[in-house]
Amino acid sequence: MKALIVSEYYPRAGNPVLGVWAHRQALAARDAGAEVRVLVLHRPIPPLSTIRSGELRTGAAALRQPGAAELDGIPVRYVRYLSPPRPWSYHSWGMWAAPSLARALRRLRREFPFELIHAHYAVPAGDAVRRAVISVPMVLSVHGHDVHGPGAGGRNVRAALANAQLVLANSSGTARRCNQLGARATRVVHLGTDIPPDPAPRPPKPVLVTVAHLAARKRHADVISALAVLREHHPGLRYVIVGAGPERDSLESLAKSIGVEDLVSFRGQLDHDQALAAAWASTLFVLPSVDEAFGVAYVEAMAGAVPAIGCRGEDGPEEIAAAGGGIALVPARDVPALASQIDSLLRDPAALEQLGREARKTVKREFTWEKCGGETIGAYREALEAYRGAPART
Repeated sequence: MKALIVSEYYPRAGNPVLGVWAHRQALAARDAGAEVRVLVLHRPIPPLSTIRSGELRTGAAALRQPGAAELDGIPVRYVRYLSPPRPWSYHSWGMWAAPSLARALRRLRREFPFELIHAHYAVPAGDAVRRAVISVPMVLSVHGHDVHGPGAGGRNVRAALANAQLVLANSSGTARRCNQLGARATRVVHLGTDIPPDPAPRPPKPVLVTVAHLAARKRHADVISALAVLREHHPGLRYVIVGAGPERDSLESLAKSIGVEDLVSFRGQLDHDQALAAAWASTLFVLPSVDEAFGVAYVEAMAGAVPAIGCRGEDGPEEIAAAGGGIALVPARDVPALASQIDSLLRDPAALEQLGREARKTVKREFTWEKCGGETIGAYREALEAYRGAPART
């Protein structure tokens, strides 16, 4: 089986962390028996936020991106396209990318006769594939922002969902949302994670960690606010934040304003392995985010026997909790409830250790890359069979 991955989010020379999960799923599909190539939709214009901040080095990295690479044995080509700035036009980027993608698809098909296209996100990748009009089925992975939050479910999202032979959703909640928006068929396929051979020893003093983009919906501010209460009962407590994003200045200001800046360590964006190591070296992984379609960061931490805290009513955390132990759920946007849950776990080392063992067991059973690869290949076969048995399109 020859599968072509098309994604906007994929590792680049200047940002090897971007979309690393898409690359890992491609590797898992390859290891499960597929031949895989990748086309990355690459917009060489730096974001407005980068230009305004004067981070010319970051912006220059996008311009210097090579046109081709080989990542862990998978050939990857970067398809350049231009579009208006993201804040005003992101949901139309598929239209801007489609001409370049169509040319790249025709060229690649001569040397690699792919049988299906697996696009990540309805926009821009799924929409660009739809507009490129290629006569193979599309499998479309939906990870969250297409169907969650403000502006989700727009016209181009709906068109891409309807065009896909099969939609792969990262949770049952995401699948329901996709069905409501017009997907013809859905299947839940969870992303996986690495599992260390042995859990790291727990730190002598309590360490909370969050690995996430510094965006408002991730609710880092709730954890920082909880520290004001927690520090009184847990001497030596630290909070490590791994990630970069627009909220950093406001989060630093919040920590200073409530007198907990000495407890908070901003590590910035780390390589994937370093981010995993930071999560596995903590006492408790805390991510009280909202609009959370799945949240692979939870299972990444849990793989190292680190218990996690997420929010009740969110698709991802609820699904992980339903799969087994290892994650505690609290009400969203409720700082006192969050502080109480953290306090309760830190006060009971035996319960915390047991929760960590359950976390690792849950991940081994439900969230490995091997399982993800097998389910991805199964989805490819399902899509091909449905496509070959479907009436010809006019």
